[in-house]
Amino acid sequence: MHYTLNQLQIFLRIVQEKSITKAAESLHLTQPAVSNQLKNFQQQFDLPLTELIGRKVYVTGFGLEIAKSAERILGEVATINAKTHEFRGRLTGRLVISVVSTGKYIMPYFLASFMKNNPGVELQMDVTNKASVIDDIGANSVDFSLVSIVPHFLRVEKLDLLPNKLYLVGNQSFKASQSPHSKQLFKELPLIYREQGSGTRQAMENFISRNKVSVVKKMELTSNEAVKQAVLAGLGFSIMPLIGIRNELRNRELQIIPVRGLPIQTTWSLIWPKGKVQSPAARAFLQYIKDEKWAIVQKHFNWYNEY
Repeated sequence: MHYTLNQLQIFLRIVQEKSITKAAESLHLTQPAVSNQLKNFQQQFDLPLTELIGRKVYVTGFGLEIAKSAERILGEVATINAKTHEFRGRLTGRLVISVVSTGKYIMPYFLASFMKNNPGVELQMDVTNKASVIDDIGANSVDFSLVSIVPHFLRVEKLDLLPNKLYLVGNQSFKASQSPHSKQLFKELPLIYREQGSGTRQAMENFISRNKVSVVKKMELTSNEAVKQAVLAGLGFSIMPLIGIRNELRNRELQIIPVRGLPIQTTWSLIWPKGKVQSPAARAFLQYIKDEKWAIVQKHFNWYNEY
């Protein structure tokens, strides 16, 4: 047999993603290149590793056993590389972070310098909704998660990074008064919601419930970007995090509509399971954030004070 480490890595990613297309995307390769490597890898074995039914790839029982072996082999290779870099005084390893979807406007700024100064560290960042992020923490499958509402039912430690402000937002066609509107305004405006499981949705519903406000629900969308585009198009209004609409506010495409009781304020926090044994890369990153947090906030988020 003459399979390569690259083929092992590609096959393992196909098994993990359950898709050649998704494996290609995550490895930054073309789909034909991944398919070709899978074909070459399969030729090393008499038994099938995968089955193609329709357009979906299914991994055989034999393929799953090979994937387990591939994971062990690649883990040993990573250990060898880490020890080599360790003797050279270089930090290595993988840093795995899950981020709620709106957190994509924040987390890269807290990662950039750390990753630049530690080229031996590999970053895996999953941007998803709050429910999936909480699942990741519960399963202890990530080093850190970024959330705007810390789950009370999980035993976690946290490091607060930045305030999170949520305002009622509309496009420029709405004639807002200079003084704050009454909460009764919500009876007149069609509201666009995030999907169930979203932290923004949770904060919005808590505000509506707490103030006993009647609302007109217009639609439900599954990302902050989708909500923003719908509001820009004039399909409705929404309570949105300030962090995601900076450019639209400055370009006067969106406006904050003043309402008594707003903004809703929560906190962007980095969380991890209580008592988690962290990898050297995770420990180094946490220390970096503790040391550099205020400098990062001042450099990249000082505009927050304008609103």
